[in-house]
Amino acid sequence: MAIKSIIFKAQLQIADMDRYYYADHALTVALHPSETEERMMVRMVAFAIFADEALVFGKGLSDDDEPDLWQKDLTGAVERWIMVGLPDERLIRKATGRARQVVVCCYGRTADMWWNDNHSKLSRLDNLTVLRLPVESTQALKQLVSRTMQLQCTIQESHIMMTSEGGMVEIEPEIWQGSLPSAQT
Repeated sequence: MAIKSIIFKAQLQIADMDRYYYADHALTVALHPSETEERMMVRMVAFAIFADEALVFGKGLSDDDEPDLWQKDLTGAVERWIMVGLPDERLIRKATGRARQVVVCCYGRTADMWWNDNHSKLSRLDNLTVLRLPVESTQALKQLVSRTMQLQCTIQESHIMMTSEGGMVEIEPEIWQGSLPSAQT
């Protein structure tokens, strides 16, 4: 018998002062059996950074043909394809051919090594943004996890503060390639 995903419900309030985006999102997030709570929370942070009414969670770990998050326009064309972790360079290349913008949110102790191995190949991709989230911050995100979460995310000057009843985590993403969304994008 296969192990099933664990379902989490989250009320995410976003105040993104860099983009002038203020909204509440009711999210249902499935924790894949092979996924850690840290990775699930990194997906939530990625959602907050790129939040839009059309942004949704994809199959991610379950299907290489779908990202962790994506945003499509009204015609079904993929506007934004977001991957979490340290994806294979070939998957990133394939995604850049399918989406207007591709984002990789790296985290973990081996992120620097992954970037050193892939930087030269990925630097030629104009529609790619690569962010690195600090290990201490992503590991601290686990303290915010509960089956029903009330999360508040404030973004100002590319500094992210995620809070809940479980505490507060500050995140300063390092931009390795591309840029974070701004009020103009």
